[in-house]
Amino acid sequence: MIPFLRRHASLMAIAAIGAAAGATIWRRDGAGALAAALVHAWDLFLFILPSLLAGMLLAASVRQLVAPGMLARWMGAESGLFGLAVATAAGALTPGGPMAAFPLVLVLAAAGADRGALVAYILSWSLNGFQKLLVYEVSLLGLDFALMRTLLTLPMPVLAGWVARRLPIAWTPPR
Repeated sequence: MIPFLRRHASLMAIAAIGAAAGATIWRRDGAGALAAALVHAWDLFLFILPSLLAGMLLAASVRQLVAPGMLARWMGAESGLFGLAVATAAGALTPGGPMAAFPLVLVLAAAGADRGALVAYILSWSLNGFQKLLVYEVSLLGLDFALMRTLLTLPMPVLAGWVARRLPIAWTPPR
């Protein structure tokens, strides 16, 4: 039972918070308000489900398409700065939100990418995502600002990955 709890601790915490919020709504506003909240939650789930399925399909496809040792050479602990640069480029080019990016992180970890490359990938995806740059930054803030911000943040994923490789923290990827 303890391995189950350890593996699903965040799910259990979110479920407990959700149950407490539901109980509070029921007590404060009645069963109708709780039913409305549950309908809204179901609608949100249905809205997110296609993105989640697409992200999992993308991750599974990458797992099948990439040769087992190739990814370890490109983004493993021995790949040096090249591996961090590859992870940074991959993160910046990953489309979509967390439903696409985080399943890919799990696949990269299982295929041999080290924690430095994973940190570089996630930071690059969140800071320098090409899709976000084109859709939001250039259109809303202008090309000059978007280029300046991108040039300033471009080295940060590599630096963060380099630091992550040197931190004395034991980490093993989840299975």
